Amino acid sequence: MDESAIAFRGVTYRLPGRVLLGPLDLEVRRGETLVLLGRSGSGKTTALKLINRLLEETEGEVLVEGRPTREWDAITLRRHIGYVIQETGLFPHYTVERNVGLVPRLLGKPEAEIHERVENMLRLVDLEPAGFRDRYPHQLSGGQRQRVGVARALAGDPDILLMDEPFGALDPLSRAELRQQFLQIEKQVRKTTVLVTHDVGEALLLANRIALLEVGKLVGIYSPEEFLKSSATAVAAYRAAWSGSPRFPGDDRHA
Repeated sequence: MDESAIAFRGVTYRLPGRVLLGPLDLEVRRGETLVLLGRSGSGKTTALKLINRLLEETEGEVLVEGRPTREWDAITLRRHIGYVIQETGLFPHYTVERNVGLVPRLLGKPEAEIHERVENMLRLVDLEPAGFRDRYPHQLSGGQRQRVGVARALAGDPDILLMDEPFGALDPLSRAELRQQFLQIEKQVRKTTVLVTHDVGEALLLANRIALLEVGKLVGIYSPEEFLKSSATAVAAYRAAWSGSPRFPGDDRHA
């Protein structure tokens, strides 16, 4: 897991009169889950959007698979990256099958292969295909829509997965269930994942490493265990505001 899949090299993103992020130097290792942790306005979602060129850096460069994102065709880059957002972004007039099969169809895959991929992805997120493939998003619960969003992000077999507060809009029980399911999915597919959250417990549970951002600056990068022991003032403030306790599912979690 030592090879870099994503790298920020002196990256700054600014609007007129205001710097939202940077300068930022950061690497995401191949196959790891890196959590960008921070409060609203810390720059974490800005950093995420720079990876798939929904935004473009003002200074420096972002590299994906060793290549600056500005040298990628934007559409090719985005099809190379799965993207999950809080409200899933499902097309309301598409069935679950059409939503999940969208990227494979755009990639020109044969229909039989798309059908098999959709079935496999729905099973991966614990949705029985026969009961869900023909439903529309409005016929699903919030947790089910989020599962479909994850299935769609994985359907094109991307090397990289970006997740922006993917569980934030869910009720506590659904959130806990999906977090645990994400850990199981991660073990099966081993994608390079960058996940944005402001939830300390979520970061501790899901991350291989945590990158803490404050007002657009990188405070530090920590393993969950290091985060719990760090004497840094910003880290201590997050710990003090957090009332939970991490539940690590196994020693192989950070392997």
